[in-house]
Amino acid sequence: MMFQMNLIPLRALALNALVTLSLSAAILAPQPALAQARALPDFTDLVDQVGPSVVNIRTLEKAKPASAAGGGNEEQMLEFFRRFGIPVPPNMPRSPRPDRGQPDEDQPRGVGSGFVLSSDGFVMTNAHVVEGADEVIVTLTDKREFKAKIIGSDKRSDVAVVKIDASGLTAVKIGDANRMRVGEWVMAIGSPFGLENTVTAGIVSAKQRDTGDYLPFIQTDVAINPGNSGGPLINMRGEVIGINSQIYSRSGGFQGISFAIPIDEAIRVSDQLRSTGRVTRGRIGVQIEQVSKEIAESIGLGRPQGALVRGVEAGAPADKAGIEAGDIITRFDGKVIEKSSDLPRLVGNVKPGTRSPITVFRRGTSRELMVTIAEIEAEKPVRRAAVPEAKPPVAGPAQAIGLVVAELNDAQKKEFKLRGGVRVESVEGAAARAGLREGDVIVAIANAEVLSVKDFEQTLAKIDKTKTVNVLFRRGELAQYALIRPGR
Repeated sequence: MMFQMNLIPLRALALNALVTLSLSAAILAPQPALAQARALPDFTDLVDQVGPSVVNIRTLEKAKPASAAGGGNEEQMLEFFRRFGIPVPPNMPRSPRPDRGQPDEDQPRGVGSGFVLSSDGFVMTNAHVVEGADEVIVTLTDKREFKAKIIGSDKRSDVAVVKIDASGLTAVKIGDANRMRVGEWVMAIGSPFGLENTVTAGIVSAKQRDTGDYLPFIQTDVAINPGNSGGPLINMRGEVIGINSQIYSRSGGFQGISFAIPIDEAIRVSDQLRSTGRVTRGRIGVQIEQVSKEIAESIGLGRPQGALVRGVEAGAPADKAGIEAGDIITRFDGKVIEKSSDLPRLVGNVKPGTRSPITVFRRGTSRELMVTIAEIEAEKPVRRAAVPEAKPPVAGPAQAIGLVVAELNDAQKKEFKLRGGVRVESVEGAAARAGLREGDVIVAIANAEVLSVKDFEQTLAKIDKTKTVNVLFRRGELAQYALIRPGR
């Protein structure tokens, strides 16, 4: 049998070899999708590193009589829904359970998480995890259980420190929340619904999210559920950068938005709790609100920043320093106040008795003042000023914007603690649309101080009636701005 051989020129063989090598290289070369897959984070080493430092926290309470509010896990879940304003699911029991145990018998109250701060047994968690507990049980990953002593708890920051009688524990590494970037990967370890050592992961969704007076929260999409509270939020370097504390939900379950307390804020609180058992914060005695873009442009501030002072407590540090209702605080202790929530946080971190510089923007100019910080105390209710009989109203140019105003008498000036101003007797048209009401006291218009009806009318006569005019007024003890837009 004869075999026929097909002879291929050497050049062709070389060309075929080159094509084969090129195809092989193309196949073996990293493709974008494969490269991206390899770039996805691996949390296994982080779990091994941080896991032993995370603890489960159970709280117990003495059994109440059968007529008391419900207990057990149902009570814990109801409290969770109440705390974060979540509608109670229709299948959730809302009435007390008939069997509450014998009086003084320990009953389960709730489940949370925590993490070891130091090898000698100090553990950090949320204040709401241990609040109201008669007994706190801490379980380590090696299943050892300890009764814990509550060293201190701070409701304002939702931080608590408990102590267990143990040594040689693995403490977490504390990170720097300021280095955190939006979009970076983070991981949480905790006990959602009592499921110990559960690991979830996601990314940082936002920084400096304001949901409270003293805390700029870290927002993430890490799955957080009841029981995760008090557990650590961990970066890819194995450092704790936050304490998982809250979620936003309309159903009671995780919906992609969770919040963590920045660790630097939490450590500042925990240091005070460990040293004195309580947290001392500074205060200056002002009521504030955010400065809107329209107000900032109208009064010449430029961009919306600072904290608008609506009221000043009589005899408080701000009052003694010369701060007035209507001022806008733009700097405190050398730091810029970008938004109103920055001020209580910065003041709160200053030791009472300290003299600190403060910058206020008042009627078009900035002023430097010095304020001596006092210790924070329970908030006082705002007192409505009594309004004695006023002098007869005066008509004039004010009517063009819908206002009839009257002089303040001496008793009213004393009551409002004002040098002067005019009282709104009636309001309609543009002034009414701006939000002014009868009884309001106008203290400035177009950045000009108003001491009398004459001042008010003279200033108003000089204003371009086709443009928006800013009015600073007092309502009771609170000050605020209104923008009157003629012809609208």
